[in-house]
Formats: sequence, structure tokens, C-alpha cells
Amino acid sequence: MKILAIETSCDDTGIAILEAKDGKFTVLSNIVSSQTIHQNYGGVFPIMAKREHQRNLVPVLEQALKQAKLLEIQNAKIKDQNDNSKLKILEEILEKEAGLYESVKGFLETYGKPDVDAIAVTHGPGLEPCLYVGVNFAKALSYVWDIPVIPVNHIEGHILVNFLDPSNSSGQATKIEFPAMSLIVSGGHTQLILVKEIGDYEIVGETLDDAAGECFDKATRILGLGYPGGPIISTIASDVQRLRDDGRWTSDTVKLPRPMIHAKNYDFSFSGLKTAVLYETQGKELTKEYVAQVCFEVQEAIIEVLLKKTLAAAKNYNAKTIIIGGGVSANQKLRETFSEITDVKVIFPDAKLSTDNGLMIAVAGYFNENKKVAWQNVSVQANLRIK
Repeated sequence: MKILAIETSCDDTGIAILEAKDGKFTVLSNIVSSQTIHQNYGGVFPIMAKREHQRNLVPVLEQALKQAKLLEIQNAKIKDQNDNSKLKILEEILEKEAGLYESVKGFLETYGKPDVDAIAVTHGPGLEPCLYVGVNFAKALSYVWDIPVIPVNHIEGHILVNFLDPSNSSGQATKIEFPAMSLIVSGGHTQLILVKEIGDYEIVGETLDDAAGECFDKATRILGLGYPGGPIISTIASDVQRLRDDGRWTSDTVKLPRPMIHAKNYDFSFSGLKTAVLYETQGKELTKEYVAQVCFEVQEAIIEVLLKKTLAAAKNYNAKTIIIGGGVSANQKLRETFSEITDVKVIFPDAKLSTDNGLMIAVAGYFNENKKVAWQNVSVQANLRIK
């Protein structure tokens, strides 16, 4: 089975092609186009992100098919069996995607139908304008190519991408014992999800306000460091850690709270940590050393809370595996901290698969093959919950 997958839930345009056969995965391509334009504004603007997806989708698809050796020149008009043009319906599908219709039409009239069995696409959760671009693009391809669509939950994609083991050259799916406790931690989500088995999920804890990644972003905005915040803070905090390890750091004067770390539940709250950074820095000179202290402490606070809550939930639900996913799971200190856990197996995706990408949607599509639908039946659900 070959799956073409599309991911546009936020500001990354991702398209991947995955082949699954006899329990083994072969990654044929995985292309991601990241929208650096948002760095100028300190956050993602949904309408701007939508326009970038409209520009990126066809070039990314062409690159993904070419890498997978599935791109063949056709040079034929789009017609149905009765020789009547399909262009009117194609135009209706893409009527709200300015500029995308012409590029899709040109692509479909240049290249033939690829050898794929299904099109998996993120239909939620995410930024609604961005989701619509990807879903409508998938609908257009499905309609012209007559290939079924598999709607995929973005969060489930972050969980199931862990079945791809980058160290296993045979392509055999990673063995994950159930029940598992999954920590999904990103710019938009911080959730603890009990994975009873594939397709059977229960949210046992989640953020009540800001997600962890959002807290990183707001902290760097306060400190004047730019966007996105997670990688910036990680880099600065790593430098501080090296100095501490070498005994050359003597400036531990900043102390920030660990929100809800002692609460007798598995929920999170990072809004207060952001506010604490604001109060801590008011009236202070933002010297390089002081900013480094704040960055180090922000990262320490977030990771301590994530670790304690995850371990408590895993113990309470007798989890045999801890699965980590989401953009913040690329953070090196978080990986090192969770890797020190010895009483339960901890699984991370490859760092390149922590952030949004089409491959995670392809894997989720494979495990949801029974949810194939006709293109007319795919809907956007921006607030979709995993269950």
C-alpha cells in the first residue's frame, strides 16, 4: 500500500509518500517547506500561513513525487470518460483557494496519476484556514485521480509516527507495548494521552491555557529574542549548561515557578510561567548573561513539569511505554531528561519528525486505512479531539 500524505495544520507544508507492506514501512519521500515569513511577526498569522500553503503545495507535491520516482509526464487535458471537462468541478473544489486552482490544473495536465492507493490528509486539529487549504488540495487530487481519502487527526499523527524506527534499516515497525502514555507537546498542544491501543485513546491531562511551545514563544518575545522561541531558548540554555558543567557559571540568581507541578491531576498551565518571566524582567537590564539565566530557567521549569506529570500519569495508568511527540519533543534537554527514565520504556521520534510533517500523517493514514472516504465526505474540524 502506498500512501500520499498532506499536512497543513499550521505553518509547515508537508507532503510524504509511504509504502507499507507486510508490517514494514519504506519511506519513499518526505518533503517539508517551512514558512520563515512568520519570524518577522513573532508568531503565526493564519491567513498569511494559508497563502503560503497555497504557494507551496504544488511545488512540494512535485518534489515528493519526484523523490519517490512516481512523477510521470502525461501532457493531457483533464477529461472524464464521456470526454466532458472536469475543470468546472475542480474549480468549485478550489474556489476558496486563490491562485491554487491554476497551479493544480497545470500540474494535473502535465503529470499522470501516480501509483498510490490513498491520500491521507490532516483535517484537524489546527488553524482552520490552513487546514482548509490542505483538505481542498487533497479533495482536488482525489477527484481527478479517483483515489480515496483518509482524514487524519494531527495529534494521532504525532503519536503514531513513533512506529517508524530510524535505526531499523529493515523498515519493521517499532514495537510499542500497550497501554502507553503519550506526551504530545508543541506550540499549540500539551496533552497526556492514554493509548490503550492504536485507535483507542483517552486524554488524561492537558493544558488549561498556554501550551509549552507557546510559553517558549512568549518568553522569547518578552526577552526580544525572536521566533520561534523553542529552538532559541534551547540553544542558549545548552550554552549555559556547558558553562555550569565546566564550573564557569556562577550566576544562578533567576528562579521561576513550576506551574501546577504539585497539583493532584495531570493538567498543565504555562500562562503563569510566561507572566512570571514578564514580572521577573520588568525594570531589569537585559544583558546577555541575564537573558541566558532566564532562558535556562524557563526551559528547566517547563521540562520539570512535563517530566513529573508524565511519570505520575504513566505510573497511575500502568503504562508500559511512554511515547513523546510534537515540536517541543525535538528539544535536546527534554530528550536527555526523559531518556534517563529507567522503569518504563521511552520512545521518541527522529528529531526531524518531531515537528509537523507529512510522514506522520502517512503513518496515521496507514493505521486508519479502514476510514477511507470519497473526497466529498472530508470535512475540516479545527477543534478535533482525539478519542
